Amino acid sequence: MPTTRKESLYFGLIMCFGMVFFMTLYNLYLNDMFGSITFLQGISDFLIGFFIALVLDLYLVGPHAKKIALKLTANTTKTLYKVLTISTCMVIGMAFFMSIYGLVATYFHDGYSSNSILIEYLSVFGKNFIVALPLQIIVMGPIVRFIFIKYIKPTQNSLA
Repeated sequence: MPTTRKESLYFGLIMCFGMVFFMTLYNLYLNDMFGSITFLQGISDFLIGFFIALVLDLYLVGPHAKKIALKLTANTTKTLYKVLTISTCMVIGMAFFMSIYGLVATYFHDGYSSNSILIEYLSVFGKNFIVALPLQIIVMGPIVRFIFIKYIKPTQNSLA
């Protein structure tokens, strides 16, 4: 989809905004924090999560996920397989790192209350992965690609 660094930035901004927005709401619901944190705390959690996700997307998870996905799909010409593989690799990487952020944010708001950080992390990762994968593939991926093709790509082509 994105072919230039600028297009990748726009695509990443839109994708990260949507994914972080819905995953923030999901995690607030999951941790029963809607009544226990203020609106401003929720916004700050979202903004911090968005910034972390964008940095991960552009510099760490995104480049590695694309390399791995393109190696896995090297023998196919079907674009759908490549898109689904990239999306899956992205979700695995982003869920891995963003679950750490979510666990830290939960500890910050609620305090540390677990006997095993590893067990709690694996639980958070599993819950996030189960929601993030279909959200990415079924909802956000198609919406962001539509927005990108309809509004970003034509603008970029007309400027060139």
